[in-house]
Amino acid sequence: QVQLVESGGGLVQAGGSLRLSCAASGRTFSSYAMGWFRQAPGKEREFVATINWSDGSTYHAESAKGRFTISRDNAKNTVYLQMNSLKPEDTAVYYCAASLLRWALTRGAYDYWGQGTQVTVSS
Repeated sequence: QVQLVESGGGLVQAGGSLRLSCAASGRTFSSYAMGWFRQAPGKEREFVATINWSDGSTYHAESAKGRFTISRDNAKNTVYLQMNSLKPEDTAVYYCAASLLRWALTRGAYDYWGQGTQVTVSS
């Protein structure tokens, strides 16, 4: 079993930055993929970024490229999402997820989910 706890959300003005954290516990993560998703009111949950625990390879959705960066700290079992140049359309609940696969780009490929953290960007 895997437990994921997100933190770092909040209210920020457009153009500002936030760093989300996801602390993982339970099973070991040596070859898992970790991901960030977001869900705005009335919309589907969408993929934001993913990272492989072992080699650190990453992939970011087009909406995140150039502004968001996923990273991990293996010693702390923590994954981060650094978000810069935030826009009002980034407002959503952000979820951390863990996959038993080494690489996962879709919601269905993830097996464990955190409770989410709210990010609100004001204009």
